[in-house]
Amino acid sequence: MSHIELREGSRVALLVPGSPGYLDLVMSLLAAGMAPIPLDPRLTAYERERVLGPLEPDLVVETDAQVAEMVANTPDRFRRGLPRRRPMHCTSGTTGTPKGVDSGLLGDELATALVAEERDLWGFRDSDVNLVLSPLHHSAPLRFAMGTVLAGGRVAGLDQPGFDPARVTETIERERPTSMFCVPTHLQRLFTHWDQVGVPDLSSFRLVAHAGAPCPVAIKRRLVELFPDGSTWEFYGSTEGQFTACRSEEWLERPGTVGRARPGRTLTLDADGTIWCAVPEHARFSYVGDPGKTAAAWRDTPDGPAFTVGDVGRLDEDGYLYLDGRRADLVITGGVNVYPLEVEHALREHPGVEDVAVYGVPDEHWGYRVCAAVVGSVGEAELAAFARERLAPPKRPKTWTFLDDLPRTLTGKVRRHDLPGAG
Repeated sequence: MSHIELREGSRVALLVPGSPGYLDLVMSLLAAGMAPIPLDPRLTAYERERVLGPLEPDLVVETDAQVAEMVANTPDRFRRGLPRRRPMHCTSGTTGTPKGVDSGLLGDELATALVAEERDLWGFRDSDVNLVLSPLHHSAPLRFAMGTVLAGGRVAGLDQPGFDPARVTETIERERPTSMFCVPTHLQRLFTHWDQVGVPDLSSFRLVAHAGAPCPVAIKRRLVELFPDGSTWEFYGSTEGQFTACRSEEWLERPGTVGRARPGRTLTLDADGTIWCAVPEHARFSYVGDPGKTAAAWRDTPDGPAFTVGDVGRLDEDGYLYLDGRRADLVITGGVNVYPLEVEHALREHPGVEDVAVYGVPDEHWGYRVCAAVVGSVGEAELAAFARERLAPPKRPKTWTFLDDLPRTLTGKVRRHDLPGAG
């Protein structure tokens, strides 16, 4: 599949934009038992070194020409074959240090169960046309695209860089998609556009799933109103794994819920509300190179091994989950997870930064925007330029505030709620 010798278990980092060839390459690598590592192609050289160093990929793919060559040289038996593992997506978690999430190599029985779980939940079929709105280096759009193709369907929208509501509307009218994964920001921008030009014919949709950030009530109700009855869903998950799924009709009866445990999974809560999810064997994972972090994420329960990502919530008497907060240090901006500690680590490398705290502030369009409070001698223009060299666009602070000192508790922790705009 490449001039570099690749074999079962090899890791291949993908630093290219999504495309039909990208999807084919990911699926071929998975079928061959290799681990594709989908990454944002906008990562700076600083970020690439920091992410890829611990993962030690056997190959880094950085051009469309490399993708085309590898796809052309893929043995027939691996073309869109049964995935024998999950892609190795990266998550920073609470440490601010990116970690690869590894499912390990799956035998045929577990690999078949992995595909069947997604197919049975979302109803993937050979007549499906999946409209891709988000970059394929994110786990959810890649998972929905792969599920569609494995069922014999096709994917639309991969030739469209970025998200443009007018272009998406034209694609809906031309391709007549049956499924779509989105984040609330996508919906908000589409609805604003449709208010100006009119709502397209949405009758072809049988599945519209959203996740990635809390959905404003008005957007949720508009979603239910515009799309076919029974077609809209919300789910709650993370890079590590999936927890719940919820039809919008259930949400209307229980506003704010993210649903009940997916089939084959069980939710339990600690006394402080920390959410644990027992999962089948094919859904287990480890953090690459970090056995301590892996051990802390898992525990044995009567329903089997369960994992947590540190989110907090509550369950009602019927088993519906309500999130009381995502991870305290996580900022979700436009559906993209940004970990303040990772951004802080990068900014502290500037010699003019003595102290810094990164946090989220509610934003009408993006859900939250990334902000930074800085103590030091550096100016805003210089620090913003420094950030552009080291951080991908979603991670770069949009608002800078310069303070004499950061507000801290008696034990030294930053009081993020007391930072400008955070209240």
